[in-house]
Amino acid sequence: MKKILVPTDFSEQASNALKVAAHLAKKYHSEIYLLHMLEMPLDLIDPLHENSEIPEAIFFMKLAHQKFEKVKAHPALEGITVHEAVQNNRAFEGIIDSAHTHDVDLIVMGSHGASGFKEIFVGSNTEKVVRTSDIPVLVIKNEHDGFEINDILFACDFSEEFKKTYADTIKFAQDVNAKIHLLYVNTPSNFKTNNEINNIMTPFVKSQPFNNYTFNIYNDTNVEEGILNFTKTNDYDLIAMSTHGRSGLSHFFNGSISEDLVNHANRPVITFKI
Repeated sequence: MKKILVPTDFSEQASNALKVAAHLAKKYHSEIYLLHMLEMPLDLIDPLHENSEIPEAIFFMKLAHQKFEKVKAHPALEGITVHEAVQNNRAFEGIIDSAHTHDVDLIVMGSHGASGFKEIFVGSNTEKVVRTSDIPVLVIKNEHDGFEINDILFACDFSEEFKKTYADTIKFAQDVNAKIHLLYVNTPSNFKTNNEINNIMTPFVKSQPFNNYTFNIYNDTNVEEGILNFTKTNDYDLIAMSTHGRSGLSHFFNGSISEDLVNHANRPVITFKI
């Protein structure tokens, strides 16, 4: 984890994400790339456009850099190499492009949580980043004085398509020295006996050379409620989710888990693309 990208609009939620990124950067000797997307109309910045307003565009660029100076002075960033960039692009595309340009290992973004995932600080752009990014995305909802990752919850139906994201979760867990807690949510509409579930989970985990895990089976009315209720009674530091990169935030379990899971889970969430 050598490079961490933190998109920001200088909001409280973005600040929470930056503090977590700073904690990770200090622990793993990473660099932080701060990114602010202006998303100005093209006619303001294109000198060939008859309505071009270059001075106004320059003003907003300078204002963003001034805000960066204040952000970079935060004590949490002391001793960390921080790069800043202000770009004019659609935020979703700019974040993905910047992540690839700088070859980052992790994107850390802030969230308003239950007020609506689409209201994350750059509007629906974070949803698009989470859904399509081939780089892990860590979504932070609350302020954290410290950010230790010791226990990660990974829920899926343990079918073949989730082996890649499980392998990605293992790599992340090894990097942060964490244990993975595997969860199968048993529902009335797709009920299986414990023996049947164990027969599914056992070959799945044996396909990976990783032993620092636990098996967990939880009964609930549906998968979303099962994950939420299970995390309420278990003190996990992080929820790992799989995303398909198609319509909807996290289409897995051969169907879709609603965006409410991310909205209402009162814990940080990290996503890995299938």
